[in-house]
Amino acid sequence: MADQSTKTDYLVIGGGVIGMSIARELQRRSAGRITLVERGVCGEESSWAAAGMLGAQAETDEPGDMLRFCVESRGLYPGLAAALLDETGIDIELDRAGTLYLAFDDVEREMLKKRVAWQKAAGLNASLLTGAETRMAEPFISPDVIESVLFPDDWQVDNRKLCSALRRYLDLNDVNILENTTVSELIIDGPRIAGIRTASRNVLAGTTVLAVGAWTPMIKLGAFAMPVGIKPIRGQMIAYRTAKRLFERVIYRSGGYIVPRADGRLLVGATSENAGYVKLNTDNGVRQLVESAQTIAPALIGHKIADQWCGLRPRSADELPVLGPLEGLDGAFVATGHYRNGILLAPKTAEIMSDAILGGPISDHLSIFGPGRFRTANARG
Repeated sequence: MADQSTKTDYLVIGGGVIGMSIARELQRRSAGRITLVERGVCGEESSWAAAGMLGAQAETDEPGDMLRFCVESRGLYPGLAAALLDETGIDIELDRAGTLYLAFDDVEREMLKKRVAWQKAAGLNASLLTGAETRMAEPFISPDVIESVLFPDDWQVDNRKLCSALRRYLDLNDVNILENTTVSELIIDGPRIAGIRTASRNVLAGTTVLAVGAWTPMIKLGAFAMPVGIKPIRGQMIAYRTAKRLFERVIYRSGGYIVPRADGRLLVGATSENAGYVKLNTDNGVRQLVESAQTIAPALIGHKIADQWCGLRPRSADELPVLGPLEGLDGAFVATGHYRNGILLAPKTAEIMSDAILGGPISDHLSIFGPGRFRTANARG
């Protein structure tokens, strides 16, 4: 039983990169009193476990709405990095060296050629490199690589520093943060969410944003279903430390990637496992990552793993984000289902969600990625 109540204008449930980005954007627009509630510590779940790739082109397999969304959000990062450095003093280490996508056989080479063709048709930068050109660009890449694609605009950031910067911004700008606070129940008042109940208090809100990622299925809306079909997908990661930096760019291949960091680490990821809420590294998962890393860079053979971790990604039924107002509930919004692209899509998600929440222009992304599409699909089925 809550022993006290607090009131806020805007309540954001979820303190990952999506929730913190939305809270920051609302504050920047002088929205009013903002409270953010996080079941653990802000930024220390899937956002902390990510690799920080901004792989709009490497991670998208076809032209269309998702590609456009990813490219638009990627384009916001230079401004975001500069703003956060100015606002918080934290450098999120935006690295614009680009990404190399490798082909090890003729099947992969043909796939890359097709990818380059449709991406160039979409007006994006992508260049085919021969095996020799690939190794000239990155000398530690395997001699077995026969071709690659350079995506010069697919960048990376340090996702953990991004989370730290967002949290620092919220602290500096009087956003009320309640960490280690589990939502026991949503308060439903007629056709709207009026707030939440926790073990220590009720938080009453005019507008509520659900940004709880992989934990979306745990949010119960009473008679109001949230048909977004989110599942937690475990992603395991490992890291090496080398005496010198082996790669300048993100190195991507079918089934894995290597991300070089300024501090000397090489991040290797990631598995994709339907393991429920079991957040645990496994021998098999780590072995897959080691094999992938050594396939990309035989120079890593014999190196010891310096660190390993995992996180739970929120995957929707169609593997696309779920963004917008919840039908049947006034003042209730959802931002989840970013799956492998939470870091990449955070700034654009914050922008379009804040527009919708504050009554600004409604992005067509919300009609494309809105939660209502699942109800429509179920009705058709």
